[in-house]
Amino acid sequence: MSENASLQSRRVAAIPRGVATAYPVFAARAENSELWDADGRRFIDFAGGIAVLNTGHRHPKVIAAVREQLDAYTHTAFQIVPYEPYIALCERLNKLAPFKGEAKSILFSTGAEAVENAVKIARAHTGRTNVIAFTGAFHGRTLMTSALTGKVAPYKKKFGPMPAGIWHVPFPAPQFDVSVADSLKALEFLFRADVDPVNVAAIIIEPVQGEGGFHPAPTELLQALRKICDEHGIVLIADEVQTGFARTGKMFGIENSGVEPDLITIAKSLAGGFPLSGVIGRAAIMDAPEPGGLGGTYAGSPIACAAALAVLDVIEEEKLIARSNTLGERIKGELARIAQRNDTIAMDYIRGPGAMVAFDVVKSRGSAEPDADATKRVTQAALAEGLVLLSCGVHANTIRILMPLTISDAVLEEGLQKLERALVAANG
Repeated sequence: MSENASLQSRRVAAIPRGVATAYPVFAARAENSELWDADGRRFIDFAGGIAVLNTGHRHPKVIAAVREQLDAYTHTAFQIVPYEPYIALCERLNKLAPFKGEAKSILFSTGAEAVENAVKIARAHTGRTNVIAFTGAFHGRTLMTSALTGKVAPYKKKFGPMPAGIWHVPFPAPQFDVSVADSLKALEFLFRADVDPVNVAAIIIEPVQGEGGFHPAPTELLQALRKICDEHGIVLIADEVQTGFARTGKMFGIENSGVEPDLITIAKSLAGGFPLSGVIGRAAIMDAPEPGGLGGTYAGSPIACAAALAVLDVIEEEKLIARSNTLGERIKGELARIAQRNDTIAMDYIRGPGAMVAFDVVKSRGSAEPDADATKRVTQAALAEGLVLLSCGVHANTIRILMPLTISDAVLEEGLQKLERALVAANG
């Protein structure tokens, strides 16, 4: 029995099925954009730990910062004995805030925690309870963030009633024949039929939907939401958990639109593989909760803070924002070329800002009809080629590409060649 097979057997026996695993391939080691499994096989990583590894696996600067912090202390709980790395990181995040005026930041551990606390902050600031999100959105797996998530299976299935006061409007996407006008009309209907805007604490939106299919939020929509929030005193939250830290060709995805949010949630690539999340927001809003109302035992771990400070250095020193745009153009150009072949599965809707790139697998060329089965064949064929690739989307027919932004040109080209062979193999 191979080591992977042995580990898979142990995994099935020891771990509940609720936590799904894309592939029965177990990591043994990793460097930058490559990883090796328990049987010694090499893979190129086009998944990046679901957008966690913008600075790659084990970036030397991140590892060095963590080792230095390990030699000092690993945990005190910031609410008991605070520490400088937490403060230093928040100072840097405040300077990066994608809005004018004074900013403050608070740190947590997971993306769901960040979203939960952003909602708490918005409710404390406004004195209201209702929150509006979008269909296809993914905001986490806690009860509150599952309620905000715009997809039933698997995130809400069997988990009983969701928290009250959560409303959804359609997210605009050409594949689904939903326009910005349709979304805004639905929001207008919602205000008339179900919830008075004076009782809405926040509207939350991903600048590019992640799990929902990598659909960029149109600038026209974001501008309209900003206006609506200003008119009614609603807090606009940009969920930057997946779009943040250079992935979209800007530090934060919302910056592609020029629209200024009130709060942003951050996580994933913030700490280069170490658990860390946060909320950056307008200072007056951030100060609304009472002392003790926010926090967490492990929130803002000093180890993760040290890693995040190094990540911000790497993004700046290695010019990863510009690199993201270069990578994205290269990938989208190659996908457009591959889509012209007549021996691959049918591809359409190549999209995405920066290096947050995706395309849809459809039943036939020129059709928008999703093909989830063919999508599975693509990801499996990619794995056989030695390429880790993820799918997503409300119809499970979107292939998303999230390689580290530190990937070398040579490894990128090798990965794209593997992807092309997988697209051909999936059509067989």
